[in-house]
Amino acid sequence: MDVRTRQPWWKGPRGEWWVAGQTALILALALTPPGWTWGGAPRRVLAVIGAALVVVGLAYAAAAIRALGPSLSPLPRPRHRAVLVQTGVYARVRHPVYGGLIVAAVGWALWRASGVHLALAGALALYLDAKARIEERWLLERFPDYAGYRARTRRLLPWLI
Repeated sequence: MDVRTRQPWWKGPRGEWWVAGQTALILALALTPPGWTWGGAPRRVLAVIGAALVVVGLAYAAAAIRALGPSLSPLPRPRHRAVLVQTGVYARVRHPVYGGLIVAAVGWALWRASGVHLALAGALALYLDAKARIEERWLLERFPDYAGYRARTRRLLPWLI
């Protein structure tokens, strides 16, 4: 065990295995053929809603990435030179990149009209929520102001979680 992080060495000192799992789920969403599909009028309506959610989710995540600037890292442990960003989309949500990815994943599943993709989007949502919780432990250690920030903002989406 790495004494500094209290995690097994194979998980990586900055949470590398979390990124590997996230990447695997995103690739599964992108590459898995549709399954448990639906059709008819609901498919057309949900495809339009899904396409809109993909665009909104990716735009939301992109805005969050821009706001982080040099503090951006896919790893849950903050960089040594990171600052606590609390402006822009971060004024309302602590993990908007993850939230945007979840919205886009649900949109992708609706656009594909696929229950398999909907299940994968749900798995990604659960995984990113767990990753955000781990990340928050490290952010609390690193930034004294994080506890107050956490108390006044949502975790993933401004209107839900």
